[in-house]
This record gives sequence, structure tokens and C-alpha cells, in this order.
Amino acid sequence: MAEPIIQIRQANIYQGSNLILNNVNLSVYPGEFVYLVGKTGTGKSSLLKTLYGELPLTAGEGWVAGYNLRELDWKKVPYLRRTLGVVFQDFQLLTDRNVTDNLRFVLRATGWTDEKLIQEKITDVLDKVGLKSKGFKMPFELSGGEQQRVDIARALLNSPKLILADEPTGNLDPETSDEIMRLLFHIARDYQTAVVMATHDYIVVQKYPARMIRTENAGITENATINV
Repeated sequence: MAEPIIQIRQANIYQGSNLILNNVNLSVYPGEFVYLVGKTGTGKSSLLKTLYGELPLTAGEGWVAGYNLRELDWKKVPYLRRTLGVVFQDFQLLTDRNVTDNLRFVLRATGWTDEKLIQEKITDVLDKVGLKSKGFKMPFELSGGEQQRVDIARALLNSPKLILADEPTGNLDPETSDEIMRLLFHIARDYQTAVVMATHDYIVVQKYPARMIRTENAGITENATINV
């Protein structure tokens, strides 16, 4: 069996000095799609932030994409993040440049220098998300769904082993949410990229079933069910 892309053992997740999640045990494997569900304030975002190095792991053990979370420092965090893709609810696109330049900015910031390779990679990720002809568009010229696709394209730039998605359908209408979910499942299946998606949207969860983990009572519950 493949090595897990996420391996957390007996970890405590803190925000500052506040214990948010206690005794977390979690394994996620390449190509797996996992929902992270739970009420607001139960620790979903804190867990995601720990996985991409924004919150330090100070108790227990944790590895993400081969990086030991207990040994992360400010020098290592950028290298961890290059193995990940992070998709946000609010897109976080640079509004003063077009789609292509948004993606070029990220590649240059992560060490890419060859303009030919940069252009090839941009074309590749826009093709994967169905926006090959939209590179010249400014963010304000795109629909919400298209902006979210650009966000996913950005997450794919460094061929990540893992995508962490925080409420990626939260600001989208049902039809557009369907498009984004189909895209994320396609990425997991066809590229063996693990996807961990935090969501409140139980309609999406019911329509696109997958493994579900719930944050509740300062811990996580595996194989959770929906309580609507």
C-alpha cells in the first residue's frame, strides 16, 4: 500500500495557548478524497492550518508530504507548501493582473525562472480546469465559478501531492458548486492527488459521497455521518 500523504498521531492542535483539538489521529492516502465537516469553531480551519504549516504542531506526531510537522521552521514551511495546493473560499486572486500573470506570480515566487517552462505549466493547469482560453482575462471579468477554477489551477501549479480546500463551494451557486466538485474529484482520481475539503455544504456531501471526518467535542470522528 502507498505511504500516507498525511499521517497524524496523537496530536493536539492549538491556536495560541487554546487547545482546539485533542488526540487527533488521521491518515490520508494518495488519490483519496476526504471531507472535513463540523460546526463553525470546532477546529476544521485549525486542522487545515496545521497541515500547511501556519499553526505549529507542538504535541504528538505529524507528517505531511514527507515533512515532519514537529520539525518545521520558517525556512522549511515554503518547501512544504510547494508540495501542497491550498484552495480558499474567497479565491484570493491578485486583482491588478490577469489570470496568466496571477499564475506566473506564484511560479516565480516558488523558484521558477525559465519563461518557456512557466508558460507551458500555466497552459497545462488552465487546460486541466477548463480555462485554457481565459488566461488574458482579469479576475473581475470572470464568474465566481471561473475565479474558483483559477484558484484550483493555482493550487495545481507545483503538481501537488495534496490539495487542502477550505469551503471551496461556500460562495457559489448550486450549479457552479457541482462543476467545482466534479473538478476536484477528477483531480483526485486522475492525478492521484489527495484532497481534504472542509465544508458546511451537506447538499454537496450527499451528492458527492466520500470519506467524512467530523470535528466535534474537541476531537475528530472518523467515518462520520451527516446530521442535518
